[in-house]
Amino acid sequence: MRIGELADRAGTTTRTLRYYESRGLLPARRDEHGYRTYDESDLRALRQIRTLQDFGFELEETRPFVECLRAGHPEGDSCPASLAVYRSKLTELDALIGELTAVREKVGEQLARAEQAMTALADQETGPLCELQPQSRE
Repeated sequence: MRIGELADRAGTTTRTLRYYESRGLLPARRDEHGYRTYDESDLRALRQIRTLQDFGFELEETRPFVECLRAGHPEGDSCPASLAVYRSKLTELDALIGELTAVREKVGEQLARAEQAMTALADQETGPLCELQPQSRE
C-alpha cells in the first residue's frame, strides 16, 4: 500500500509517517516508480506506536516495541526490551502520581483554610464582598 492509504488506515497523516520513517520506526521501501510502499506489518507497527503514544509514551520509547514486531513476534511487548520500557514507564507514572497526590493534599488544605476563613468572615458580617456586583448603566 502507498503512504496515503497507510495514513488513512492508521488514522494519521502522511507527514507523521514521513517523520516516523526519518526516525527509523518505519521502513523506507520504494517501488519501481519511487513511491513509498508499506504492508500489513507496517500498519501493525504504526498501531503499536499510536497506542503507546496514547498511553503517554515518548516516540523513542516505542522503538523496542516496533523492533520486537519487526523481529517476527506476534506482539510488540513480548520482548525483554519492551518489558523494560513498561517497567520504566510504570516507575515514572508512580512518581507522577506521588507528586500529584502531594499537590492535591496541599490544595485540599488551602481550600479548607479558605472555607474556614470565609465562614468566620460571614459570621462577623464584616469584610469585603467577594462577589462581582453588576454595574448599573446609567
